[in-house]
Amino acid sequence: MKHIINSYENINNTARNNSDCPRVVLPEEIFFTISIVGVLENLIVLLAVFKNKNLQAPMYFFICSLAISDMLGSLYKILENILIILRNMGYLKPRGSFETTADDIIDSLFVLSLLGSIFSLSVIAADRYITIFHALRYHSIVTMRRTVVVLAVIWTFCTGTGIAMVIFSHHVPTVITFTSLFPLMLVFILCLYVHMFLLARSHTRKISTLPRANMKGAITLTILLGVFIFCWAPFVLHVLLMTFCPSNPYCACYMSLFQVNGMLIMCNAVIDPFIYAFRSPELRDAFKKMIFCSRYW
Repeated sequence: MKHIINSYENINNTARNNSDCPRVVLPEEIFFTISIVGVLENLIVLLAVFKNKNLQAPMYFFICSLAISDMLGSLYKILENILIILRNMGYLKPRGSFETTADDIIDSLFVLSLLGSIFSLSVIAADRYITIFHALRYHSIVTMRRTVVVLAVIWTFCTGTGIAMVIFSHHVPTVITFTSLFPLMLVFILCLYVHMFLLARSHTRKISTLPRANMKGAITLTILLGVFIFCWAPFVLHVLLMTFCPSNPYCACYMSLFQVNGMLIMCNAVIDPFIYAFRSPELRDAFKKMIFCSRYW
């Protein structure tokens, strides 16, 4: 989505002239380093789950879905940097057909990262809800077959939607759709939380008998959601301001932080694996075995 997620140079020139706020520029090396770390960390998460049979459960498959989303976000920045380097070295014709096509593909990865994160967090929230309030029926409701089907539907939808958003990125309705998915996810999860709270009040005794792991999973989701909002909300706000008030000096002042907002998105991919490791002893053990090349692998 060129006018949404391209580099800061594409921001409206009039907005810059109307604002006294200097734009914040961060070294591309920092973006590249954080992106590499994000890809490697999330790749470790995926390998840990797929190589450890004890982790091959619906909950961890949903976590893998979120890890893939984070990895795509990091991969987007890596490929973008490579494209810029090739262009600066003269190997690519500026605004040529190849660069335009490559740019569209890279932009699709970015949109896919956001969409994948939104739907992955939503399905994790639904999984935690079922775990807490339908604990006895959980394994009959959330089967591996249903998990695979749900994830296949999610990623098929996200891929199609991501491509469509890049193609029609110059239309305002596309921007509205792109940004509205963020609050819609929050409303969905908030509704689950409110319902969970109301049920918890009327089933306090039942809730207290649940395994601690079930409640711990809900807390982990809360942390993941909080980090996601903190890292992505500034960028979503940037998109809205750039679309609806590009000439306003106050909007332009906020948009001068474009690269800082982009850095937060890259940091999200780095932070999430630490949350998994800190909150899940099983994943933490799997990470240790992978890192230290344990014989158990």
